[in-house]
Amino acid sequence: MPELIIYHNGRCSKSRGALELLLEHNIPHEVRWYLADPLNKKELRTLLKKLGMKASALVRKTEPLYKEQFAGKDIPEKDWLTILTENPILIERPIVELGDKAIIARPAERLYELTGTPKA
Repeated sequence: MPELIIYHNGRCSKSRGALELLLEHNIPHEVRWYLADPLNKKELRTLLKKLGMKASALVRKTEPLYKEQFAGKDIPEKDWLTILTENPILIERPIVELGDKAIIARPAERLYELTGTPKA
């Protein structure tokens, strides 16, 4: 089975909840602390393809940085890739990747869809 990766922000309760489920079910995983180790453009493009999303759809619109600098602006889709790599706090979380698929694990129980783990 390919390695499961959780793109994790320890300050986010939803992200902590997803990580707790992985630990609860003893699902082998790697934690990518994406704020300390931001994705580069190639990694983000690959992840977006696995998510089946555009970069603009991955933006956390509730984030203060978004509200202060980007809300209400007509930003071309191609520019969001740069914005997200330079401001990883704007990336929706938690993202969980397994093989050629990825999901935003909100709620955390969405992990069951990706891993095939039966609900507890």
